[in-house]
Amino acid sequence: MGSAKKYPQELRRRAVEMVRELEGQWGPGRGAIARVADQLGVHPEALRYWVRNGEPSTHTGSADSTNTGESDRDRIARLERENAELRRSNEILKAASAFFAREMDPRPPS
Repeated sequence: MGSAKKYPQELRRRAVEMVRELEGQWGPGRGAIARVADQLGVHPEALRYWVRNGEPSTHTGSADSTNTGESDRDRIARLERENAELRRSNEILKAASAFFAREMDPRPPS
């Protein structure tokens, strides 16, 4: 019997954070879990379990509880990596939306 797939703690934390952010925008029960699970390649039931059982998130608790032994230098480096990842994601989304906008344009190419 194979062992269950293990998801890294950082992936779990970020996924729960993303779900909570979307639920804050859309409201609960509007497909946030399914969307985030699809984007991250995580099984939706695993993500639902993490959200339901209160996986740690930076949006909850005090500042001390979110900074679990992490130095300021490490925290800044982590945030810079995350920022770069988000910038790359935004560029991909912009390129995809431009591509689909061209595809939807009823005018023939000139």
